[in-house]
Amino acid sequence: MDEGDRPGTAGTAVVTGGNRGIGHAVAAELARRGCDVVLVARDRARGEAARASLAGLGGARVRVVTGDLSCVRTTRETAEALRQACPRIDVLVHNAGRWPSRHALNEDGLEQAFATNHLAPFLLNLELEPLLISSRARVVQVSAGLYVKGRADPERTPTGMDFHPMRTYADTKLCNLLLVPLFAGRWKDRGVTVNAVHPGVIRTGLGDRGGLAGHALRVVKLLWKGPEEGARPVVRLALSPEAAGWTGRYFHLEDETPLAAVAADTARAEALWAQALDLTGIAAAPSPSPEPR
Repeated sequence: MDEGDRPGTAGTAVVTGGNRGIGHAVAAELARRGCDVVLVARDRARGEAARASLAGLGGARVRVVTGDLSCVRTTRETAEALRQACPRIDVLVHNAGRWPSRHALNEDGLEQAFATNHLAPFLLNLELEPLLISSRARVVQVSAGLYVKGRADPERTPTGMDFHPMRTYADTKLCNLLLVPLFAGRWKDRGVTVNAVHPGVIRTGLGDRGGLAGHALRVVKLLWKGPEEGARPVVRLALSPEAAGWTGRYFHLEDETPLAAVAADTARAEALWAQALDLTGIAAAPSPSPEPR
């Protein structure tokens, strides 16, 4: 792409879960910096409300693509909608996430958080790969420091046989993070970069519960930082000149941090890759070697 089209000066940025929380704050900052922003939101009305709130920021164009990332079928439909809406994608921010309070399966028979937190980014990366390559895009995965508590059992986690209202979020974020080095290796000679970032403990609606426990959590969240703080390290990876060429890295806020051993298990990562291919019905994407760090 021409220098004037590089992320950071212009270009199209897609943000999943862009209608609220960190995703909305990321979209706002990308718009302020001149990106054309595409918000992926499950609910059209909420997406349009978010779009309206961003109108006029930096003179950017803000659009909404309605997309449900809760199962394979609707994630594939979301990818098709993005292909129709976006001739190019310069930045792809995987922000949408789910922290379930109860065990529930989607139409594929998969646990909901596993589908949204892990399988949906995997499928979007591969479905949108031609656009990402043609634009030499930056892919940013919003991760979670809680991955260190995860187990990522390929036999049990996909269907929630090991479901726990707290640990399942960590399990599924770990599944996702294990594949980041593999995508970096896949794209290393194609101009696409991918990095993951834990944006901090941020006050959003993620993990909200009902009852007394939910009320207590909402009170605690009043002490946490706002979404704008969480957006800062995400936007840095998406746009900053210093991040150009970085790939396969994990950041805690703005500090690059070595992955804990649980997320550096290459054999498990390759098993999860093969499983994701099977679950999504993709046949032509063999497991790549992880990008050396």
